[in-house]
Amino acid sequence: MKKHIGSLLSSYLTRWKPMSKSPIFRSFGQNHLFTSSTSHSQSDQVITCKAAVCWGLGEAVKVEEIEVEPPKLSEVRVKMLYASLCHTDILICSGVLGPLFPRVIGHEGVGMVESVGENVRGLKEGDLVIPTYVGECGKCSNCMSGKTNLCLKHPLTLHGLMPDGTSRMSIRGQSLYHLFSCSTWSEYMVSNANYLVKIDTRTPLSDASFLSCGFSTGYGAAWKEAKVENGSNVAVLGLGAVGLGVVDGARNQGAARIIGIDRNERKRERGKAFGMTDFINPSESNKTISELVLELTGGEGVDYSFECTGVHSLTNEMLQATKVGRGTLVVVGVVDKPSLDINLLTLLLGRTIKGCVFGGIKVQTDIPIMVNKCINKEIRLGNLLTHEIRLEEMEKAFELLKQPDCVKVVIKI
Repeated sequence: MKKHIGSLLSSYLTRWKPMSKSPIFRSFGQNHLFTSSTSHSQSDQVITCKAAVCWGLGEAVKVEEIEVEPPKLSEVRVKMLYASLCHTDILICSGVLGPLFPRVIGHEGVGMVESVGENVRGLKEGDLVIPTYVGECGKCSNCMSGKTNLCLKHPLTLHGLMPDGTSRMSIRGQSLYHLFSCSTWSEYMVSNANYLVKIDTRTPLSDASFLSCGFSTGYGAAWKEAKVENGSNVAVLGLGAVGLGVVDGARNQGAARIIGIDRNERKRERGKAFGMTDFINPSESNKTISELVLELTGGEGVDYSFECTGVHSLTNEMLQATKVGRGTLVVVGVVDKPSLDINLLTLLLGRTIKGCVFGGIKVQTDIPIMVNKCINKEIRLGNLLTHEIRLEEMEKAFELLKQPDCVKVVIKI
């Protein structure tokens, strides 16, 4: 199912229905490097296209015809090529992180720059990009600290609008909310340039889409946030795309033992493909998850545990599964409740609990490193891909995610 940018060129030119001349591309060799001669008049026009819209709390996503405005100052309009479904998208439809509707859903994806607004540097028409929901200015105190990826100048936004407080998408005259800094389940979207990362065109498109959130969040949690040491023991609760990313990141860091925990028995083999050494299926025992981990580690627990399910009641279990005096729990999963109950004694006994956004990855610095790992087959994201659908079939995506063999659904835009 993997496809490179060059294989989509003919279908892109065929399906694209601009309001004036369409872009002209030139290919150079096998790397499929493209340049675009999109006219200035095209970049000034509103584009009518299809997008997946959620109209209200718990309502089914519908594919609608919307209007996407041209980019303004420091903005870029992107022709989306592929997107993917993340658990966070489902939570957003349920009102978690703010009941803002109607809204164009999706935050994982990869696309091609269609046009750029004024004051955009480093990006041009025809570039292959992935959207991110955090930025990296490289100059603020957070970026300079080396301790966090949460840029102060280009922060995570939850208001569903562009930095100037307005939307670039509408339907029948009604404004649409974006999702974070983007909306990838649309044929076109507009994003502030600081939330886009240019990537190598050799990158398989499904891989690129997965790198824009889920897998990278898990991989980064082990690599950048926890900084798992060589020879350490790790436990990962939830072997979806995020959890498998943690497994792969821990393996790459040299973890000696990586314990995967999931109620779905089919995740056993998938976890092994990413470097998991042991598997626990909690449904096969009357013991708690922490008891099972302690039993497997001779009563000591693990150096690092990762909670990737978003089930808030399991946070204590994963904290108790770590070593007394020096164990660390990293909370990665997005929960549907605003607060957690933590056992104070467990914490007082020298354990640490921390959260992370996007796995602590600095988007401009670290994503190109991960892209290179994909190109060099050091990260094999093809093992995540279980289903592929078209944008018009979005309603099917949510049903596919309920299937026991489903890990990631990729959406061909």
